[in-house]
Amino acid sequence: MNRIQAQKIVERIQNIPLYLHAYAFHLNMRMEKILPEGLLDIASEQKLKGVKVHVLDGESQSLSCADDARLQKFGEKAHSLGLDVHIETSASDAETIDTAVAIALKSGASSVRFYPRYEGHLAEVLAQVKQDIQYIKAHYQHSGLTFTLEQHEDLKSHELVRLIEEADFPQLSLLFDFANMINANEEPLPALAAMASKITQVHIKDALIIREANGLGHQACISGQGDLPFKELLFQLICLGEHSPQVMAYGLEEEVDYYAPPFRFQGEDNNPWIPWRQMSETELPKENLDTRLEKEFDDAINQIHYVRNILNELAQEAIAVLN
Repeated sequence: MNRIQAQKIVERIQNIPLYLHAYAFHLNMRMEKILPEGLLDIASEQKLKGVKVHVLDGESQSLSCADDARLQKFGEKAHSLGLDVHIETSASDAETIDTAVAIALKSGASSVRFYPRYEGHLAEVLAQVKQDIQYIKAHYQHSGLTFTLEQHEDLKSHELVRLIEEADFPQLSLLFDFANMINANEEPLPALAAMASKITQVHIKDALIIREANGLGHQACISGQGDLPFKELLFQLICLGEHSPQVMAYGLEEEVDYYAPPFRFQGEDNNPWIPWRQMSETELPKENLDTRLEKEFDDAINQIHYVRNILNELAQEAIAVLN
């Protein structure tokens, strides 16, 4: 840590915009034990900046199933608690985006995250994603929302950066996930370096890197128990932005037991086949469900404390550098 970085840490650390992420409560929300409104209560209790919630979180009680009155009430509750809302969805086609944007606007959200899930050769997939981005730009550039494209296991960092650069869409940027580059056969720190100029939002998690055949999978785990350079990633992300913070939202996405296989491989040609995949899901346990749900809740809260402890360590190290 040099003095310029230390000064950034000292100036920014107390106001790091931490967001509760619904996936940290994925199993509880699958069982409808926690609903989107409950996330607001938890975020408020933990003194967080906001929530990141998927349109399908909460199953039959999700925001995608809510009528306009409930969406408005959800937004009003968030506002009354001083919480920002980000809406997430797991595809990039027009119908999926239209649904997410409608929910975002009716609930007073500020941002929408998406990622593509197409099958085909890489060139075909990238061409389709470019079309999707232009659809979002044409219809929603002036909606008041920002949009983030998440690096999500199949596309490499330079491919994502090129999509952003070619879009000519100031309201669109990248969401950096601590682990998802692994499945594209990349390492976290080089991936961060490649995407750094385009990142405005983050998903924080830890994972074990699983070497399989000629690729890499990842198994998410309790933060601090994985293979990721957790503290270094946080440090570098906080330092992005010359005069003001570049990253505007850090989602606390503890997702213990989530597994994702390799999607990109060593030795692949320059136009590899990208397989179809379902949206992210963690398997429900076959027994002791109540115990697992309680553990998931505890893991999510513990991650908040763990991240804040790491931030405190960075602050102390920065003060030492400046002194």
